[in-house]
Amino acid sequence: MRIYNHKYRSKLQVSEELGLLQSLQANGISVAYPIANGSGEFIDEIIAPEGTRFAVLFSFAEGGKVRFLTAENRSIGVLMGRFHALTMYNSIGRIQYSVDVLAGWPYNQLRKHFSEHFDEMPFIRTCERRLEQAFTALPRIRQGVVHLDIWYDNLSVREDGQATLFDFDNCGNGWLILDIGYYCMQLYYTETDKLVYELKKAAFIEGYRSVIPVSEEELSLVPWAGLAIWIYYAGLQAERFEHFANLFLSENYLRMYMGKVREWLKYHDLEIA
Repeated sequence: MRIYNHKYRSKLQVSEELGLLQSLQANGISVAYPIANGSGEFIDEIIAPEGTRFAVLFSFAEGGKVRFLTAENRSIGVLMGRFHALTMYNSIGRIQYSVDVLAGWPYNQLRKHFSEHFDEMPFIRTCERRLEQAFTALPRIRQGVVHLDIWYDNLSVREDGQATLFDFDNCGNGWLILDIGYYCMQLYYTETDKLVYELKKAAFIEGYRSVIPVSEEELSLVPWAGLAIWIYYAGLQAERFEHFANLFLSENYLRMYMGKVREWLKYHDLEIA
């Protein structure tokens, strides 16, 4: 059961998330889907001290979290490919993930906690400009409904390699390459041997392409897509400072967090001054 934070999601936004999950489940895509209560409603309203909060019961995602994925990478690529094949060029009543949302909005959130002169802040601003250039350089990039947080922590994997995807809290509309890029970036950080990383990434992409085509031109955006979501989540941490980020959000943390970005960019021979 998920208990949504007070005022963080509207009832309409939660309904859109559940509608997406019902559509995926109806089409045989392995997701944790919502389960109705005794009155046939999917969203319960709980009166908490801070106000009304929404609660939704989801189906059990059989299996466990596997940090160091091996053969499962291909099946996860197939799962993401089936998800994108169903939602490509569709939309839901959720956020549109543009460069301004992914990088401009986080910068403004982080300004509430860090000086504009703190060394990571000009870097984030420069990243925003480079992201705009990268995503406008290609005339056609596939769009649709995206999960935005597909990595091992949001997947349950059975012993037979079957994966179930959950945690669609950040689902919205945007470039499909965002999901591919973020998964690759997370895979990069969990696999210290980069030769092994490349093999696992190739298996993931091969699984994805077995369901839906994606051009090499679009795949060239993988480094930028990973960068965009990484910055976006820094903004979420700043926005939700009072909920959980006050435990760790500091100058040292942001240096470490953005240091991962610099390492990712260096690996792809990309330099942002």
